[in-house]
Amino acid sequence: MELLPSDAEKIEVPGATVDFYKYTKDGITYYQFDTSRCGPPEPMVNAMSGLKLIDGPDKKLIMINHKKPMGLLDKIGENFDIETENLEDGRVKLTFSYKEGVSTSADLNDTACHG
Repeated sequence: MELLPSDAEKIEVPGATVDFYKYTKDGITYYQFDTSRCGPPEPMVNAMSGLKLIDGPDKKLIMINHKKPMGLLDKIGENFDIETENLEDGRVKLTFSYKEGVSTSADLNDTACHG
């Protein structure tokens, strides 16, 4: 997986079906995964598993996907701050950040993709 810094370490994430990596930059811990080669429901399942790690403002989740995951964004969009970046190769990079007071109320066990 490209876009990872050299000090990124592979970690186990319960429920994940792809590799997750963890690294720290500027005091922020990043968790990153790539579902750009996966079909539904894998992007949703892995995003929900990864979002459980984001329990404070010093942690962020980076998702690399083949397109903007609208079903996921509809489901948890109000619970996290989300930055979207279109990559040169056509994939999409989403960065999910903790949103004080609302991230903890997201239902991250509902991994059904309704879209």
